[in-house]
Amino acid sequence: MTAPTIGFIGAGNMATSLIGGMLQQSFKPGQILASDRNAEQLDKLSRQFGIQTSTDNDQLARDCDVLVLAVKPQIMQAVCRALPSQRKPGQLVISIAAGIACRSLAEWLGADTAIIRCMPNTPSLRGQGVSGLFASAAVSAEQKQLTEKIMNAVGISLWLDQEEQIDAVTAVSGSGPAYFFYLMEAMTNAGEQLGLPRDIAERLTLFTALGAADMAVHSDVDTAELRRRVCSPNGTTEQAINSFSRDDLPGMVARAMQAAAARSAELSKEFA
Repeated sequence: MTAPTIGFIGAGNMATSLIGGMLQQSFKPGQILASDRNAEQLDKLSRQFGIQTSTDNDQLARDCDVLVLAVKPQIMQAVCRALPSQRKPGQLVISIAAGIACRSLAEWLGADTAIIRCMPNTPSLRGQGVSGLFASAAVSAEQKQLTEKIMNAVGISLWLDQEEQIDAVTAVSGSGPAYFFYLMEAMTNAGEQLGLPRDIAERLTLFTALGAADMAVHSDVDTAELRRRVCSPNGTTEQAINSFSRDDLPGMVARAMQAAAARSAELSKEFA
């Protein structure tokens, strides 16, 4: 596919991040269109990125090789059913809405529609996102490569063999940033309780988290080994880890992520 046209229905934070990331790669403003009911947001996108914008979903859907559905799950069905049945031949549809299964999208858009379901996460707003991707049977290898190029503009993307694995992706990376924010919040509070000024406790926490993540990403060993290397026998770190272990931190994390995955599965049924 040469110089494909990519249209975004929905121009919120995630769409804005994707568009900005794409333009920093090899995409050109003339390849990208966006539609939204919010004229002020469209004007902002047009001025910031120099792309074409519209409030007309129908025309955008007819013009684009790739249609990115970036609307809230609650209105996805109405948006899809309102689109024209005659769209660009071979069009790829990418959904970044949580809880909307491919079977539902195919029912609303047409059974032969090439659909990729994507679960990004909020660090995409900083170009540090990770996305889980699942492709329906109608998606070609070329379309998969193009989707990777789009999503990798704001981080990395990983393909899933089964759509049901999206629920696990939601639990791990989709909801995952909040787990780390919660831990950072707790560490900051604890640092303050130990006598540090809050601003110092917060910066120590945030940059420790940033450094640990960077070490883990670039290390040739797994996180368990990295943890062991920090834990000197009878040292301070070992005492903290032993306390976490006594409080069953691994079990707490597993139960929390199971709850997130279960809710993700429930949403797919609610929006069907």
